[in-house]
Amino acid sequence: MVTLTSADNALKSYYLGAITQQLNTEANPFLAKIKQSTADVWGKEVRRLAQYGVNGGVGAGTEEGALPAAGGNNYEQFVTTLKNLYGTVEISDKAVRASENNAGAFVNLLTAEMEGLIRSSSFNFGRMLFGDGSGTLCTVSAAASGTTITVDSVKNVIEGMTVDILTSAGSAVSGATGRRILSVDRDEKTITLSGAALSGVAATNIVCVQGSYNLELTGLGAIFKDTGSLYGLDRSTHKWMVPYMDSSVGDLTETKIQTAIDKLEETAGSRVDIILCSWGVKRALQELLSESRTNSDMAVLAGGYRTMTYNGIPVVADRFCPDKTMYLLNSADFTLHQLCDWKWLEGDDGKVLRQVPGKPLYTATLVKYADLICTRPCGQAMLSGITEA
Repeated sequence: MVTLTSADNALKSYYLGAITQQLNTEANPFLAKIKQSTADVWGKEVRRLAQYGVNGGVGAGTEEGALPAAGGNNYEQFVTTLKNLYGTVEISDKAVRASENNAGAFVNLLTAEMEGLIRSSSFNFGRMLFGDGSGTLCTVSAAASGTTITVDSVKNVIEGMTVDILTSAGSAVSGATGRRILSVDRDEKTITLSGAALSGVAATNIVCVQGSYNLELTGLGAIFKDTGSLYGLDRSTHKWMVPYMDSSVGDLTETKIQTAIDKLEETAGSRVDIILCSWGVKRALQELLSESRTNSDMAVLAGGYRTMTYNGIPVVADRFCPDKTMYLLNSADFTLHQLCDWKWLEGDDGKVLRQVPGKPLYTATLVKYADLICTRPCGQAMLSGITEA
């Protein structure tokens, strides 16, 4: 007989390993290349020493002269707060009882819930990798019409997400939080939300994942800036914290791509091992290589991803990469620092399935405490303003 205890045990012993494997290696090709580590985690923070420049104890001299003065390596400490990542599944008591005498039916029920959790977690985790940590999905373009809003981009939204609408300063818009996305019109760039009419929603408001404003991973959007601070260091006084950025590329050429690659190797000794881009930029690159009659080999990445290459470098088109943009990255400079890998949130009794107070429902929550750090921002490049094909 299937019971809540057997379901609890299945979540711990069977499903957790499969979920962890899929989220770590199959959610995103870039994530699959990034090393994950519990090192440098201190309490609720990540404190990572980053080396820059070279050792100063080198020099030439005379045969009997003084030796070069010692000069150790240059270090700065990166500090960031571990981000709290959650994923919750929900099973009704009715569904449990209906399948208690049919183990196969209950397994199918749990499997369907786990697959849904993996899809949702993969979507949001992949999106965070390209975000700036603010959790902003898009910006409202005009006043709401009933429960429908027009936004600047629907790249980061999908049916089923629960979102908050906030002012540009991050304050909640009255009556516009905790709304479920019912439909997305990708041609018209409109989103229809659950609930009553959105009377207070206006242009410049922002749409965020529920409760996530300024609480998400430090993604590429936060790294590729030339002002402000990153990991507690001011870029204006730490120029090596600024990546190579060309924001007005226009028509894509091999020279422009190679210039970025050469700059990284020349100034930072960094070797690009993965290229991320939007779908339109990938098509433009394919067209470019076709015109120059350059053969593009295929590569198989971790997680089973099969993709084209440019001069031996895998080129991955990602749905969350900003339009008209190409990132040239050295994945060895990135680490996902974590307190632990994905775990179920357990109660005092050690159980992961808990009843929702006052409701005939049981929930289980998957958790991970982590943040992404790039130890050598100057070793990364971004080309934007690319004419897409």
